[in-house]
Amino acid sequence: MASLLTFLAQDATAASQSNITSTLMMVAIALVFFYFILWRPEQKRRKASEQMRSSLKKGDRVTAVGIIGKVDKIQEHTVILKMVDGAKIEVLKAAITDVQASSEEIDKPTSGP
Repeated sequence: MASLLTFLAQDATAASQSNITSTLMMVAIALVFFYFILWRPEQKRRKASEQMRSSLKKGDRVTAVGIIGKVDKIQEHTVILKMVDGAKIEVLKAAITDVQASSEEIDKPTSGP
């Protein structure tokens, strides 16, 4: 009888270790999933946005919170935009969602064969 109880106790500990291992595997798979599906693409988007904002220059046409204007002055954390009617507004650099090169750069002829 004692050997039967010993066998059952060993079987129970092996089953609990198996459950812990499978649980840890599922957690690891979930972490890898969140990294590649959620965190890494967001990190790439954030890096591209920061690069876009850091490459701003005077005359670029930008969109910030639905407002479209041309960059008139670039400051440390803000940008002064010139509107169509000549008015100027100050917006945060972080609010800029789209940058188009200045029209002078687009209209420049390219040297080619």
